[in-house]
Amino acid sequence: MTISVESSRRYCPRPWTKISTGVALILLTWLVFGRTVRYDFVNFDDGTYVYQNSDVSKGLTFAGTASAFTHIVSHNWHPLTMLSHMLDCQLFGLRPGWHHFINVLLHVGAVVLLFLLLSEMTGGIWRSAFVAAIFAIHPLRAESVAWISQRKDVLSAVFFMLTIAAYLRYVRNPSSLRYVIMLLLFGCGLMSKPMLVTLPLILLLLDFWPLNRIRSASDGNQNHAGTMKRLILEKVPLFVLSLAGCVATLLAQRKGINPIDELGLPARLGNASVSFVVYLYQLFWPNKLAVFYPHPGTNLPLWQVIISVTLLLGVTGACIALRWKYPYLLTGWLWYVVMLLPVIGIIQVGTQAHADRYTYLPQIGLCLAGTWSAANFSAQRPRSRWLLGTFAALSIALLAWRAQIQTSYWRNSETLWSHAVEVTPYNETARNAHWDALLEKHRTGQVISDAEAMVRGNPNDADAYNGLGMAYLQENRFDDAIRNFERVLELNPSRPRIHYNIATILLRQGRINEAIVHFRQELEIQPDFADAHNNLGTALAQQGDVDGAIEHFKKSLELSPNRAHTHYNLAMALLQKGDLDEAITRFREELQIQPSSPNAHSDLGVALSQKGRVREAIEEWQKALKVQPENLNAECNLAWVFATSPDQSARNGPRAVELAEQAAQISGRKNPRVLRLLAAAYAENGRFTDAIQTAEEALKLSTAQGNQGLSQTLEGNIALFRSNSPLRDTNTPNPNSR
Repeated sequence: MTISVESSRRYCPRPWTKISTGVALILLTWLVFGRTVRYDFVNFDDGTYVYQNSDVSKGLTFAGTASAFTHIVSHNWHPLTMLSHMLDCQLFGLRPGWHHFINVLLHVGAVVLLFLLLSEMTGGIWRSAFVAAIFAIHPLRAESVAWISQRKDVLSAVFFMLTIAAYLRYVRNPSSLRYVIMLLLFGCGLMSKPMLVTLPLILLLLDFWPLNRIRSASDGNQNHAGTMKRLILEKVPLFVLSLAGCVATLLAQRKGINPIDELGLPARLGNASVSFVVYLYQLFWPNKLAVFYPHPGTNLPLWQVIISVTLLLGVTGACIALRWKYPYLLTGWLWYVVMLLPVIGIIQVGTQAHADRYTYLPQIGLCLAGTWSAANFSAQRPRSRWLLGTFAALSIALLAWRAQIQTSYWRNSETLWSHAVEVTPYNETARNAHWDALLEKHRTGQVISDAEAMVRGNPNDADAYNGLGMAYLQENRFDDAIRNFERVLELNPSRPRIHYNIATILLRQGRINEAIVHFRQELEIQPDFADAHNNLGTALAQQGDVDGAIEHFKKSLELSPNRAHTHYNLAMALLQKGDLDEAITRFREELQIQPSSPNAHSDLGVALSQKGRVREAIEEWQKALKVQPENLNAECNLAWVFATSPDQSARNGPRAVELAEQAAQISGRKNPRVLRLLAAAYAENGRFTDAIQTAEEALKLSTAQGNQGLSQTLEGNIALFRSNSPLRDTNTPNPNSR
């Protein structure tokens, strides 16, 4: 079966035309989005995906790769996207400019592929170039390209285009290998962003136009139903992959589905119908775009729903009626509608009404329909061609200008959210995120001023009281912070994180019992809040409930296996309980996440020494000092082993003195235990006079502190030093034992 349309029969562009057009598209795209290489991360998902994600920030590792395929990130399973973030960190670290660079590079690739595909399928090079240009620089693209977290958009777009290209090759010359390649590319696309589940339907639309594999009866097709059946059966493996993608997505997003209280199906359908029209309107008038649009809930005006449904049905009916005369209308319109279905909000995930990023691939269909309609209208009126060309050039220029402005808001968190607050009224999410951005820069005064103004306008504004509480917390005005958080609870007793914030303050103030009560209340609201489990474990450990602490540390790790510090906290509780083997395992898991943690190295050394594995312990203490040269615990542990070990091969007198003197200096010679250590180091080096004087100094301190046990020990040490005998710790394990 041939693949052609009337335009491809009339005109076959020269290769240099395609090359020069492709170069122009690349330059145009970089002109608009190239500035993002100077932009920062933002406080909206970038931490979750990159700079606060321990699996990602370490670069490409075996554990990280396994985690990408086995764990959910932000209610999504998209392992290839996570691997791409890991590769960025492997190559560039956490320098955001390079992460932005890769986003732009992938978007450029999608733009060029779209142009080549359309021109190949239709033969209309200038029409294809215009569609690709609109796709490249429309202001709605800013969110997908300038937001590092939307790597899934630009990466999946590349695989989307490559899958269509593979399908085109398969249709022209069918073979099993070409079909398998298409399946593999589609699978990669789904593992980049599952929104691509509709791609098999898009291929059916392309079969209709421009590939012309579906023909009307008037064209001599006597078996229209048979053709359709064959084309659908041809795509069954693709539909199977789509079904798998749908199942994986629903499982991943099950905790994020319908998070808005009392949002029933009628409200979701109403918002979905209006969103279709909003996206259509934004295509032609991209004004007041924001990173987050608050959901209207059940407050959407009925007249908007009626008009939207009428418009949708009317346009769909017209496209179906004109499908044989103007086939591009049906393909373009249904491309738009079908691709939006997974994200239109019928299954509500998140609290947004709609999002600019959701238009990334769907609006290509609208551009196709509009461009071919305008071009065919102009073809019948030769004098209007120059007018159409001028309009196209002006459209690209205006959209590029607006896109540059929209992209500029993504410079950092503050500019992003301040713009969102400005253009979207009653946007609590944007306002809170803006305050978070200000607090990151320690601009508490502005937050307090803004929040107090909100409270004056509305004394029952829970968000404003929360903002005040967070600002006062950062200023260490704990009583003021607690007072405002308690006011939030009066207005909304089940609001997440408020009990947690109060508990965190109480824990810092040493009010352990009160903190535990609030942590437990937080977990009644959010049973799967990993931070609350971790901090409750910390509070229980301080209270002496080691078993309770271990239980909550383990629960925290079940919810978030790669949480920094939680493995360490669990290891310390296990060490306190005497479970040395599991403690050692947990310390090592913490070091997999944070290899440069001096405390983890130091305390792992303690656990190893208690197991009799002293040489390994020495290695860990030395690693701790390499990371943190003035780590007091590591210095003291090493100095003690070097000075008092019963095994001569483990002792190192000069190094013991060096470490002990540094430890004494760090402690300001106010810690009698450190001074005892220094005395032992002097004795190991034969400096018994110094040892006696230092031990006597330690004895005075311990006596003044009322530490009778240590005082008695020091008296015995002094007697030993007076007999010119060094101190030997018989409890120090033999370093050769295992």
